[in-house]
Amino acid sequence: MALAIRDVSEHDLDAVLALNNAAGRSIIALDAAQLRYFFERADYFRVAEIDGHLAGFLIALREGGDYHSPNYRWFSERYPAFAYIDRIVIANAYRRHGLGRIFYCDVTSYAEVRVPLLACEVFLEPRDDVVVLFHGTYGFQEVGQQRMGSKKGRQVSLLAKELPSYAYVCTTWLEHGGLPDLPWLAERLHSAPAASPRRLAGERRP
Repeated sequence: MALAIRDVSEHDLDAVLALNNAAGRSIIALDAAQLRYFFERADYFRVAEIDGHLAGFLIALREGGDYHSPNYRWFSERYPAFAYIDRIVIANAYRRHGLGRIFYCDVTSYAEVRVPLLACEVFLEPRDDVVVLFHGTYGFQEVGQQRMGSKKGRQVSLLAKELPSYAYVCTTWLEHGGLPDLPWLAERLHSAPAASPRRLAGERRP
């Protein structure tokens, strides 16, 4: 089994959309325009490819964006710098292969050299104890709860994980010109207009 974790490409988008919308109630459905927003704006958008087949994807955004998710806004109102995992989806045929852990290791590696906090949420209605346990064993702690969108929206648990490596990276590199110019530390290329300087790899946000 040949596994590759790589940045999403435009030719992946149809398969990503189909995979997202087949995931059931645990994942909010998307349309093509919403997926295009992520393709153009997400700081982290990577897919897992197994033997040439799309097996899953993870999307994460840093603070300071114009994303209107109530959960992203919740973190924006409380934390000055973070990476927010918006969604992770694994195809049914590739579940129980450890891809969730592989993605979380990869997004942690991305985040810990840029921000002090990794954030996400899990649905409590319906509650999935396997998902709650997964996040707990991976070091996430609940920092709040809210209902999405309205008083009748689904209850979510808002989770955060402190990234202890960030302090060292910050004082060693980010405060002295930025991260080393290495391929594995580079930001993904966006198809949107040029990102502001604070989105370049290794630079601190004001």
